[in-house]
Amino acid sequence: MASVRPVSHNPNVTTPKTDPPPDRPPERPSRPESREVRELRELKHSQPDLASAADMQIELLGAQRRVQSRVPLPSATFDRRKPDNSQCRPVLQFKDIPIDWSDFRLMVRQTADILRRFETLEQADCDRIQALAREGQLEAVVASWYESAMAPARRKTDTRSHERELLDQVLLLAMRPFLARCAEALLPRLELSDWRQPCCPLCGGEPEFAFINPAAERLLICSRCTGQWRYDPITCPYCENSDRSRITSFTSRDGRYRIYACDECHRYLKAFDGRDGSRPALLAVDSIATLPLDAAAIQRGYNS
Repeated sequence: MASVRPVSHNPNVTTPKTDPPPDRPPERPSRPESREVRELRELKHSQPDLASAADMQIELLGAQRRVQSRVPLPSATFDRRKPDNSQCRPVLQFKDIPIDWSDFRLMVRQTADILRRFETLEQADCDRIQALAREGQLEAVVASWYESAMAPARRKTDTRSHERELLDQVLLLAMRPFLARCAEALLPRLELSDWRQPCCPLCGGEPEFAFINPAAERLLICSRCTGQWRYDPITCPYCENSDRSRITSFTSRDGRYRIYACDECHRYLKAFDGRDGSRPALLAVDSIATLPLDAAAIQRGYNS
């Protein structure tokens, strides 16, 4: 057997520093976790039954955050511009959204893959959506999806197949980095004092959640751009029923979350009660923390 000769070390010789190989760029310091991710990790420990849903949300947030950091400011200017309340028409047109289509196709593929891995999307549906992202006329599909919420008549009459509903959910999540960037930049510039509609004044999206602020006002949170706007504290945002006797309300055990369930259209809206000022609404966290409330509402015959 050949012996291995030990290598002597001269303490007077300084080992030269070597640069990283040219094909491996220096590692960037990792960005600190967002508040949403930190709270989702805490939620996993406090409610283990929600761990899988929280993990999926963390992965979705990571994909969205990476893309949103590259989204430029929208080119359109909306200083003091008002959405058309009388026609229920929001202000952000599809052409004004700064979409990088390579990034968007990547978001669609990553979103579909995450949903599949967490068994929210069947393999066949994932394959179909992946194929659309790679080869399909994605721009036309996204434009149609976006404009369907901008037209009031279509909002009320549009019916969707199960396959289309799944695609719509993937498009909603994949578009969020682009629309959230628009909301950050443009919503503070809009004049919303006259807006009384249940759809988002910026992008026309339906509310996904609500926030009761320290002034006890109810703000709806858009499912598409995550923007917020004030709305009547009792009226159903889905059918505009304002009969208080036809609105059922119940809360989580800790009183932190509330459900408004409409006995006219049988849909419900969840809300975070932030009247104590402890924190703002965090859609990514609150939508997972309230999954037990979803189950309670569905058991009572309501749907989201």
